[in-house]
Amino acid sequence: MMRLRAKRIITWLASCAAFALSAFFPTKAVAATVGGDAGPTSVEVHGFASQGFILTLKNDYLAERSTRGSFEYSEFGINFTTHLTDTVRTGAQLFAQDLGPSGNYDVKLDWFYIDYRWKDWLGIRAGRLKIPYGLYNEIQDVDAARVPVLLPQSVYPLQGRETLFAQTGGELYGFIRSDSLGALDYRLFGGTIFLDSRSLTPRGAGFELDFHVPYVVGGRLLWETPLEGFRLGGTIEDVRLDTTVLIPGMASFKIKNHSLGWVGSAELSRGDLVLTAEYARWHSTQSSDAPALSPPLDRTSERAYIMASYRLTPWFQPGAYYSVLFPNVDNRKGRENRQHDVAATLRFDINPYWLVKVEGHYMAGTAGLLNPISINPPDITKADKYWGAFFLKTTAHF
Repeated sequence: MMRLRAKRIITWLASCAAFALSAFFPTKAVAATVGGDAGPTSVEVHGFASQGFILTLKNDYLAERSTRGSFEYSEFGINFTTHLTDTVRTGAQLFAQDLGPSGNYDVKLDWFYIDYRWKDWLGIRAGRLKIPYGLYNEIQDVDAARVPVLLPQSVYPLQGRETLFAQTGGELYGFIRSDSLGALDYRLFGGTIFLDSRSLTPRGAGFELDFHVPYVVGGRLLWETPLEGFRLGGTIEDVRLDTTVLIPGMASFKIKNHSLGWVGSAELSRGDLVLTAEYARWHSTQSSDAPALSPPLDRTSERAYIMASYRLTPWFQPGAYYSVLFPNVDNRKGRENRQHDVAATLRFDINPYWLVKVEGHYMAGTAGLLNPISINPPDITKADKYWGAFFLKTTAHF
């Protein structure tokens, strides 16, 4: 308990420090210069610190006891990037988060890379790389880059950040432009995902989990069409997850999961108006050594949303979206087998380095309530079918 309180104090101090820094630097990036035999190298430093408040009606969501109001929604990070040569770039980010039962302010190396760009149409990266999933997965940790507090959870589940945000391996990428056909941006990646078994094991569970990802591979293609501000995209990702369950006094057993998913994306940006729509499907199969404890699984989930935002003034930007989730396309009946989410956000940019967001959700269905890392998950077959969620979030960034 004392350790957790100390981490909370550190997080709040980091938030205050980020806000103080933002008041003194005239740009959003802090530049440092490092000298050496090859001459000075400029290092860009960016940082952010966020604190959120969650209040839900009827059902707990993301955090335990959110129906009473919860401050268990905090995140902070600092990142460094630099060009080693004209064609070689490197960077890294330290990140910590508290979200309900997960995170608990454990500081980790969130992403890091070394990038060699030979030509515009061909480059290569290696390290722990953000997965180019859909249009917005890479900005999950950049609150200032989007309007909503929560990205549509059907496609970008916050509880799945550990497995969806980044992979450790390599990536080929490039950008090709045509005067008549627009431009193509491609990404091809492959590697593994290192999961923190301790943080992903439910609190107070009478067992231990050990995760291993033999591989994750995929790619994304974005087409910037000749129509100004209109782009289309497609993503595919294939991942294998092996889990060993260790139960004291009993023999361990293994669970093997294979998932293949794809996302279709469209976005239109005209002046201060941005319209986005994405549709995704994931097909998952699962088997285990102990089918009585972990039954076999073979199902396809369906996920989609439409979203709009408009910048009315330099400091005020409202937005809204409708998101839908069906965990099993073959069974859409019952509150536990669907979730409709209508959300509205008001974003206020107090100054270039500090913003505040207010967001409300009206939910129909309970499919998104199940928290896989909670020891006391709700019974989604009996939870209230219609419920609401409210978020207040402030972020300082530089």
